[in-house]
Amino acid sequence: MLRRFLSIRRLLRMPATEAGDQYSVWVGLIYIFNLIVGTGALTLPAAFARAGWGLSTISLLFLAFMSFMNATYVIETMACANAVFKWKRLQFIKRNSIQDHDSDEEPGTSQYPYGDLEDPLVCGDSIPSRYYSLDKRIELGEMANLFLSKMGRTMFYCTLCVYLYGDLSIYSAAVAKSVMDIVCSTVPSNLTNTTDWDTLPCFNFTSSDPSVYTRLDCYRVALLTFVGVTAPFIFSNVQKTKYLQLFTSGMRWLAFAIMISMAIHLLIGHGPQGKPPAFDFTGMPTLFGACVYSFMCHHSLPGLISPIRGKNRLGLHLALDYVLISIFYLLLAFTGAFAFAHLSDLYTLNFVPTDNENIFLEIVEYFLALFPVFTLSTSFPIIAITLRNNLQGLFLDTTRLESYNFILRKLLFPIVTVLPPLLLTYFLEDIGILIKFTGSYAEDIIRVNLLFLGVDALESMKE
Repeated sequence: MLRRFLSIRRLLRMPATEAGDQYSVWVGLIYIFNLIVGTGALTLPAAFARAGWGLSTISLLFLAFMSFMNATYVIETMACANAVFKWKRLQFIKRNSIQDHDSDEEPGTSQYPYGDLEDPLVCGDSIPSRYYSLDKRIELGEMANLFLSKMGRTMFYCTLCVYLYGDLSIYSAAVAKSVMDIVCSTVPSNLTNTTDWDTLPCFNFTSSDPSVYTRLDCYRVALLTFVGVTAPFIFSNVQKTKYLQLFTSGMRWLAFAIMISMAIHLLIGHGPQGKPPAFDFTGMPTLFGACVYSFMCHHSLPGLISPIRGKNRLGLHLALDYVLISIFYLLLAFTGAFAFAHLSDLYTLNFVPTDNENIFLEIVEYFLALFPVFTLSTSFPIIAITLRNNLQGLFLDTTRLESYNFILRKLLFPIVTVLPPLLLTYFLEDIGILIKFTGSYAEDIIRVNLLFLGVDALESMKE
């Protein structure tokens, strides 16, 4: 009896993350900050200028609050899913103990320690509150398996995979194009009507040699290099990107500080060049899309939260992270909207490298032009690992993941994760349609699913 009690106690307290793989809450907030603050932030100044500073401020703060609420829904659902897994594990052990005591002829009646998960589950007062935790990483797909019907699970997995594959494709193409624009010569103004810039020579526009190194060649080399550098992280876990996250986080803060400082310098030296209205509802669709995309992080929250040590005040720390990000967004958008008479859709294009005699300013301009590379280099592994984990949850039994073949578990799924975006962006460098599809259809459905999961879990706990 004592041995059975100790085994139950050990199983219920078994950590899902090794101690060496954990990190402090502040490092976790840096992960979340890096995931949220990506290229979406660079679209905010132009969106502010079109929709007006008053309407934009109200909309950004409201959508930041809604994004934070959705994040708390994900956390609540993850805690509920942890409780369900622990409860079913305990019931399995108790049931087997009784059966073993009654008869020695039936040593085991089930191969699955968590019971049958085919039917949708709810967790309410029948599950003790001490079982609720965030120790075990449970991806959104696994939560869908617990709380949604078969049709809901299918729709959720399809939507999530489409969104994440689309995100990886967009990130790959954005980095490759940014590097191509920096490495290759600037396209002359008399060639602005060229329909296919990628076939132009990279360095010498007057060359007619068919074997010359083209902009498309540079794009593909940059794409393969980017994927080759970031792909190894996909074969491990999020914690292994810790130092990459810390380094690029410093680069982000520096880039934001430079852009805000340069805009303030222009405002002080030349006065407001831009004159955005207070309210212009015709710019609301663009503003809404930019704000939603700028706060999107929910798909990767489970993998970032579970390794955090000391989650007692996680909600408060997460709220502080959102407040800090909102302040950064408002500073960036306000200074940009008033400092420039004409704003590019991507804010860094207002700081494109020029033949500047001041070498320091030229270095700063090149640094800002590389800002998308810094931001996406950290977001790409996180999103890829999230997609890999959800694909494993779709096709494998995650409760006995270690029992599967090493090649299937450690090699096949990472390759399946990174190969489709690589092939798509290698042969289709113009992915404007994919950006629109990923940013509107798939993202909106994911947010609805997240809200449904969270509300369903909260309501079920009250029953």
